[in-house]
Amino acid sequence: MKEINSITLEIIANSMTSIAEQMGVILAKTGYSTNIKERKDLSVAIFSPEGKLLSLAQHIPLHFSSLSGAVEVLTEKYDLADVHEGDIFIANDPYTGGGSHLPDIVLLRPVFYEEKLIAYMVNTGHHADRSRKGTTIYDEGMRIPVVKLYDRGKLVKDVSDLIMLNFQMKYERQGDLNAQVITNQYGADKLTELVEKIGLDTYEAFCEKWLDYGRRKAKAAVASLPDGTYEFADYMDDDGAGHQDLLIKTTVLVKGEDITFDFRGTCPQVSGPYNCVPCALKATVYYSLMSIMDKTIPANSGFFDSIHILAEPGSLVWAEEPAPVADRETTSQRIADVIFGAFAKMDPKMVTAAGNGAMSFFSFAGTDARFERPYIYVETIGGGAGARYNKDGLDAVHVHMTNTSNLPVEALEMEYPLMVEKYALHENSGGAGKYRGGMGIVRTIRILEESRDTMLVAAATERSRRAPWGLCGGDSGGTAAVRIYRDGQIISDNPKPRNVKLQADDIVEMVTAGAGGYGPAAERNPQVVKREYEEGIVDEKWIADAGIVSEI
Repeated sequence: MKEINSITLEIIANSMTSIAEQMGVILAKTGYSTNIKERKDLSVAIFSPEGKLLSLAQHIPLHFSSLSGAVEVLTEKYDLADVHEGDIFIANDPYTGGGSHLPDIVLLRPVFYEEKLIAYMVNTGHHADRSRKGTTIYDEGMRIPVVKLYDRGKLVKDVSDLIMLNFQMKYERQGDLNAQVITNQYGADKLTELVEKIGLDTYEAFCEKWLDYGRRKAKAAVASLPDGTYEFADYMDDDGAGHQDLLIKTTVLVKGEDITFDFRGTCPQVSGPYNCVPCALKATVYYSLMSIMDKTIPANSGFFDSIHILAEPGSLVWAEEPAPVADRETTSQRIADVIFGAFAKMDPKMVTAAGNGAMSFFSFAGTDARFERPYIYVETIGGGAGARYNKDGLDAVHVHMTNTSNLPVEALEMEYPLMVEKYALHENSGGAGKYRGGMGIVRTIRILEESRDTMLVAAATERSRRAPWGLCGGDSGGTAAVRIYRDGQIISDNPKPRNVKLQADDIVEMVTAGAGGYGPAAERNPQVVKREYEEGIVDEKWIADAGIVSEI
């Protein structure tokens, strides 16, 4: 194997990252649905022929579960002799296809150079079609194992027809899939250009050394942590199907260069759609550790392979078929909170207080009378981020495992027969402390007359009963809610409503949680409190409840 120095290693690594980032831009620019072109609910990555991650664009941490899972299944299912130039594989199934929930459809393209497999280009995008209410994976949509969508450059029409038959909005799904095909082709072309420039022997040496570098950096970072056992537990409010107070617990064991995350004791899997399959748990652990430790550790399989994870099969965080998984992203948020809580026992300066702890979302479906065609509107809403030992938490952002953009009001009202009545900060929702937790969001949607047969297919938020916790004396953040109004009256305040028939002029309101504060509120700068009061961020009751002395 050819030797390469550290400078060459860094240059090639940055070149690979650039390819991955450009792929993300291509997918967003060519996507058809608002989920991809506006909200950027997508991710891309480059894997080695052995299925090891080489480069991951900075998009959505949880998507790594689907990307890596699909590659792992592909490399196990297909012999090298069955993988050809021009092949494109497709998958989404959490139990047979390496996915983490069905809307995230993964496309995988093998890349060849001089007839030798050198990489896999992989991307995923969220395909929003009508969600289904149920208690098993069979109720949640079409399941796609890892199969060929293109064989040596030719569309496998039978597979394509079968997939498209299961979608209501075929024109949108086909447009997004085409964008994913184009994105992987672009990445393959760029990687081939890079290998042509540096030579195949240099590229192969890079792959081996880059993974080894990630492994060594990870072990060095773990070795810098104090040895010990650190435990933390938290609860999700409910699963939307009658089960409340879902326990998630972890024990972090650090010994020398080894670190283990033990989730045994977490509650069993549930009939609501909040179960996480193993790849989703792994992605959450990897994200959390990368956020806490040395920021120069590369996001590659060398780093990930250095981490040990234990969990009980059939539990909420290690679900087995046929557990439903549609809303697993909210559970992953709580897993991250639990990991951060364990590290706070080690050193609270390493982490933030709890954030909004959810992937709050709306999903509306109906017929748009303006165009006489079905529509599906999906929106994910951010919330507060936890305060740190030296800074306030951020207001109105996605935290931890999700990272999508908001859908601009103008784009929403142009695309769908809906109106945004309010889009504002959730006042008083930031937990008090020396440093305040971030504030949540209030977003309300009015159903217009042009929307026929409209249904709130699903909406969900978390931290409606169990507020985000603070650190080192900081107060908890404000809680969340989902309310449906008709004629000015609340007709539903279920934080996880499903399949609610709506009428013209009904209003659906999402209120997301704030975040926990850090340090005693009595130590907060009174001038800052006065300014926030004048700006309407906090009111007199918030100040009094926090025990803050301020001239307002």
